[in-house]
Amino acid sequence: MKNKQTLLIAATGLVVGALAVLLTLNGNPANMGFCIACFLRDTAGALGLHKAAVVQYARPEIIGLVLGAFIMSVAGKEFAAKGGSSPMTRFVLGFFVMVGALMFLGCPLRMVLRIAGGDLNAVVGLIGFVCGILGGIFFLKNGFTLKRTYTLSRLEGTWMPILSLGVLALLLLAPSLLAFSESGPGSMHAPVMMAQAAGLIVGALAYKTRLCMVGGIRDAVLFGDFYLLYGFVAIIIAALIGNLAIGSFNLGFDGQPVAFNDGLWNFLGMALTGLGSALLGGCPLRQLILAGSGNSDSAVTVMGMIVGSAFCHNFGLASSADGPTSAGKIAVIIGFAVVIVIGLANMRKEKV
Repeated sequence: MKNKQTLLIAATGLVVGALAVLLTLNGNPANMGFCIACFLRDTAGALGLHKAAVVQYARPEIIGLVLGAFIMSVAGKEFAAKGGSSPMTRFVLGFFVMVGALMFLGCPLRMVLRIAGGDLNAVVGLIGFVCGILGGIFFLKNGFTLKRTYTLSRLEGTWMPILSLGVLALLLLAPSLLAFSESGPGSMHAPVMMAQAAGLIVGALAYKTRLCMVGGIRDAVLFGDFYLLYGFVAIIIAALIGNLAIGSFNLGFDGQPVAFNDGLWNFLGMALTGLGSALLGGCPLRQLILAGSGNSDSAVTVMGMIVGSAFCHNFGLASSADGPTSAGKIAVIIGFAVVIVIGLANMRKEKV
């Protein structure tokens, strides 16, 4: 049974890596076949939540991830509406996870795709990400908890899939109501149906395998369990082979697409993302998958990430290929302070 699970998550990683390269080959920005942070930001822009003209597009991949998880959970009779575990704290953590990700210019999934494309800045980000998760593990080992969840009405658990369907309807039936970038990363995208299909496939597989890089590193450190990490190793292998095949592999720090080479802020951005995600119990991808399968706490977290992405672009916190902004650096420092306070405030030691 364990071998079958290992093969499934390895196969999932290979599929995700291959689809990421396919989406890039068909229009998505380089090294950005999938990026939860970037795609939530683009979608927020399409809905008018921010006015950064170069990052506005309702990404079908995000919609597909949610609906794929929803369909798979319903088909397996595992859909369960639950929530009520410190919702506002989760919202704030989601907000600052996005601050860190947009400092680095990518989520953990894009980080490994950037590594597979030869971007050594992403290796620096990976080191920061691991350090952030280790900080989260410190809090977890000292009793950190966001309290219990409760069974909720079925409708409560379906709001994220419903909202995702609403955005899809706007994209297909009333695109004039959305904003679309005419240049920059937001203007670069694969065909809608291809992107939607890729999202559905990855959403279903990620639900089935519990694919999560934060969980993978956490489980490896705490329990010596490398199951979840196999998926991300497979993503790198598939994307690396794909990038070499299409001639888009570029090893180095300079000249990388939608990236900058300031090591300190690449490190700190992903460290903040790792720390916040560890306290949330999963990376941005995992939060989307859980939200699609009925977890309203994860849905609130995703809303925090969406608001965080809009805030970053409305107030000049997000980095660009030219590097981080002064406001973004201050926001990351504030983010560490807030997340650490949340960690300390929610530590509960069991009484012997």
